[in-house]
Amino acid sequence: MLQRFLKLFSSRRVALHGKKEINPDEIFLDSSNLPQFDRHQFEGRLERPIARRTIFILGGVFCLAMLLVLSKTFSLQIMEGDRYANQSAQNRLRHSLIFGSRGVFYDRNGTLLAWNVIDDAKPEFSKRKYLEQNGLSHVVGFIKYPSKDKAGFYYKVDFEGLDGAEKYYNEYVAPQHGIRIVETDAHGNIQSESVLKPPKDGANITLTIDARLQSKLHELMEGLAKERGFNGGAAVIMDVQNGELLTMVSFPEYDSQVLTDGSDEDAIKKTLADPKTPFLNRATSGLYAPGSIVKPFIALAALEEGIITPEKEIVSTGKISVPNPFDPSKPSVFKDWKAHGAVDMRKALAVSSDIYFYEIGGGFEEQKGLGIGSIEKYMRLFGFGEEPGGNDFFGEAGVIPNPKWKRANFNGEAWNLGNTYHTSIGQYGFQVTPLQVARGVAAIANGGKLLEPRLVEEKEIPPSYAVIPIKTSSFGVVKEGMLGAVTLGGTASGLSIPNISVAGKTGTAELGTLKKLVNSWVVGFFPYEKPAFAFAIIMEKGPRDNTIGATFVARQLFEWMSVYTPEYLRSQ
Repeated sequence: MLQRFLKLFSSRRVALHGKKEINPDEIFLDSSNLPQFDRHQFEGRLERPIARRTIFILGGVFCLAMLLVLSKTFSLQIMEGDRYANQSAQNRLRHSLIFGSRGVFYDRNGTLLAWNVIDDAKPEFSKRKYLEQNGLSHVVGFIKYPSKDKAGFYYKVDFEGLDGAEKYYNEYVAPQHGIRIVETDAHGNIQSESVLKPPKDGANITLTIDARLQSKLHELMEGLAKERGFNGGAAVIMDVQNGELLTMVSFPEYDSQVLTDGSDEDAIKKTLADPKTPFLNRATSGLYAPGSIVKPFIALAALEEGIITPEKEIVSTGKISVPNPFDPSKPSVFKDWKAHGAVDMRKALAVSSDIYFYEIGGGFEEQKGLGIGSIEKYMRLFGFGEEPGGNDFFGEAGVIPNPKWKRANFNGEAWNLGNTYHTSIGQYGFQVTPLQVARGVAAIANGGKLLEPRLVEEKEIPPSYAVIPIKTSSFGVVKEGMLGAVTLGGTASGLSIPNISVAGKTGTAELGTLKKLVNSWVVGFFPYEKPAFAFAIIMEKGPRDNTIGATFVARQLFEWMSVYTPEYLRSQ
C-alpha cells in the first residue's frame, strides 16, 4: 500500500516540477513534528530573494545622492570657484598696521618741545617725548597712545591729543597709518611681507612761544608762590603787531611726560588730587577779578564819550559820600586806597586813583559818568566778555557785570550806582582771563588793533584783527599815564629798570567777603617808544598784607631778559 502511494506521489511530483526525487522532510513535515522555532527571532523562516522593486528604489536613492554631490561640486569648483579661492588665500594673508609718526613741535627758536623715539620694548609705534623744562605742559599738552585688547588687536589705532597744542592741532600732527600684508603658512610662519599702503607722518609745527621765557616765568612764579603764599599764577606776553604769543604760562602745571606714559600711577593720582588744580590753564581759562588794570580802558571810554578832558582834575580826599535816598543819615561811602589830592587823567592812571574812576565811571555831583551801558560797550570793544580767538583753546569769555547779570545772580535785584562804581575799578562781578588782558593791552599799545591770538607761526598769513574806533590822541593820553605809573613814582614803579622802557599798570583785586586774600596783577607793554610786546601777569590768592606780588615777577623777568634775551627789549 505504502509503495503504491509513494509511486503515485512521485509520478505527480515529476509531472509538476520535472524532478524525479523528493526529500523526505517534504513528505513528513507537518504541524505535529514542527520544531519549536522562535518566530520573533525569525527562526524557522525560509530565505527569500530581494524584490526587484526594492532594488530599483535603493538605486534611485543612490543616483539622487550622486547627482546632489556632483551639483555641489560643480557649484564650488565652477560657479563660485574664484570667490572661494580668494577666501582661501585670505585665510593665509593677514593685514597689519604700519603706524606713522606724529608730527613734532618746535618753539620759535627751533627748540624741540615734543618729538618721537623708538621704544625697543614696544616697537609697534613711536613713543612721545617732551622737553624736560617747566612751564610748557599747558602749551604743549599730552596724548594717549593707540589701545589694544587682551588678544593683541588694536581697537583704537589713533594717537589722541588730550590737551594743549597736542589736542587743538591734532589734525595737523596726526599721522596717516599704512597697511602691511603678511603671508603665513598653515603653521603661522611668515612666508612673505609687502606694503600695501605706506604710512604718512604728521606735519611738524613751530609754535610762537619762546621756551626760555616760558620756563623762566614759571620758575619766578613758583618761587614767589612758595615764598609769599600765593596759590598759583599765570603770565602772557603777546606780540602787539601780529598777535603771536611769546609766552603763555600757567602755574602750577601737570607733567606732560607722566600723563602720556601713563605708567606712574602714584604721580598721576597725586596730580589729580592736587587742590591747586594743576590741570587748569590759568592763562586762558582762569577767571579773575581784574581790579585796577581795567582803568586804562575806562579812561579811553571816558575820553571818547567826552565825559572828561585829559587835563581836568578831580580831587581825591580818600573817599566820596553818596546820599542815601532812603536814609539821609546813612550815606554810602566809597573809599580810595589813598588820598591823592587833585589828579588829572594821566596822574590818576599813574597813581591808580579810585575816586577819579568812580566819578568818570558812575558820575558824582557835577561830574558826569559813563554809566554801566557805556562801560560794557567799551570793554567789549577790547575783547572782554568774549572768547579770545573765537574758540575754546584760547579760553573763557569772562563776565562784564550789568543789570541783566545782576538780576540773574542776585534774585532779581536792581542795579545801583554803587555797582557802577565798583565795576569802574574792576571789582563787583568783573571776571577776565590773563590772555584777554594781554590782548586788550596790546590793542592800547598798537593804537586800536584788537588782534586774534596766535600760537602757531604762520608767516605767510597776515594777522587778523578788528579796528577799535578810538582816536589816536586818546590812546596817547592813556599810554602816557601808564608810562607815568612806572617812571613817575606810580604804582608800577617796580618796573623802573635802567635801559628798559616799560609802560605798566598794577591791580589788586580783593577776594571773598572777608577780603583776606587778593589777586595781584601787573600789565603793560614794552618798549614804550615803539611797542613790540604786551604782557599780563597775575599771582593768584595771596595774603592781603603781602606787598610783593606780580610786579616783582615782572621786574625779575625783565632783568633776566636784559641779559639772556635782549632782542625782545629793543625797539624793532
